[in-house]
Amino acid sequence: MIWLSLIGFLSTLVVSAAIIRWLGERVVEYGDAMPQRFHVGEVPRLGGMALLIGVAASWLLGVWQTQAGDPGSLRLGKWVLLWIAVLLPAALGGIAEDMTQRLSVRYRLLLTLLSGGLAVWLLDLGLPRLGLPWLDVLLRQLPWLGVGIVLLAIAGLPHAFNIIDGYNGLAGMVALIVCLALAHVCLQVGDRALAALLVCTAAATGGFLVWNYPRGMLFAGDGGAYIWGVVIAVASLSLVQRNPDVSPWFPMLLLIYPVWETVFSIYRKTVRGVSPGVADALHFHQLIYRRIVRGVFHDDDSRRMLMRNNRTSPYLWGFTLLTVVPAVLFWSNTPLLMAFCGLFVISYVMAYLAIVRFKVPHWLRH
Repeated sequence: MIWLSLIGFLSTLVVSAAIIRWLGERVVEYGDAMPQRFHVGEVPRLGGMALLIGVAASWLLGVWQTQAGDPGSLRLGKWVLLWIAVLLPAALGGIAEDMTQRLSVRYRLLLTLLSGGLAVWLLDLGLPRLGLPWLDVLLRQLPWLGVGIVLLAIAGLPHAFNIIDGYNGLAGMVALIVCLALAHVCLQVGDRALAALLVCTAAATGGFLVWNYPRGMLFAGDGGAYIWGVVIAVASLSLVQRNPDVSPWFPMLLLIYPVWETVFSIYRKTVRGVSPGVADALHFHQLIYRRIVRGVFHDDDSRRMLMRNNRTSPYLWGFTLLTVVPAVLFWSNTPLLMAFCGLFVISYVMAYLAIVRFKVPHWLRH
């Protein structure tokens, strides 16, 4: 597993360097008027291409290693090729958008939905239970309901990661933490094959972060966000499906930050009469940037913006760890995991309202 993760890390690291060196000037510029733009200059948004190559290289090496005798006892058979097939529609669609900026939200949503459909068809992915007796009975009576939840999860999580991908190291570090947390529980239940895929994905993400944080030389773009979303969604559902001891609320608590950010964003835009597909600058991480991370001084404007950008992400890393730690500790305790999910939602809303109303404690202002 260490050897595979090293290949994933180095592959992404080298390809990222090549993109920065040779493809940076060949990508369509990101408009200055875009509300998500918090950087100066043109930065290539093709981190997803490097991630895809790193993840695929390490996974395929694992398949070859298994065929050669499986010295690591990972059992990464040809079924891994099906995972790559599931990943490709969403990943390639995101990369195409990063290169052209002409692929509408509707088509990208359809491509992530296609990845979900392939997961159901090729991987026989389903949701056997929801952790509550009456809901579990309903799932058994209405199998299509479980399929619908699977499609919603795989189609929606990539866009959730895309929403939180606003500052250097934010979405990448969240994805890395979540992958390692999932891998830890996989090892707890003896699912080494799934753990290997997740560790390789985390390692590839680490190779990308070398260039993304703190220097901001390469962005993940839609392609990177979609890769993280699809891999983590499929791995989460597979973990619950293959291991009855794992509560379905374990991955829910792990991912409650990007999921709730998306749900809350849809709600506040709908209330204002704005389409949920329209980008704005009122996400939680953007409010932290504007109203908490303010005390940065530098003679160069671009350097000052980069410093503020970098100081925003650690706030959200800490916010993520507040859910990851209890999720890892209580991964089989459904009532407790549900309680922590509710606690996060309440804390998020209270924190959001406090920032909007300028009632942030002084010790939080950096």
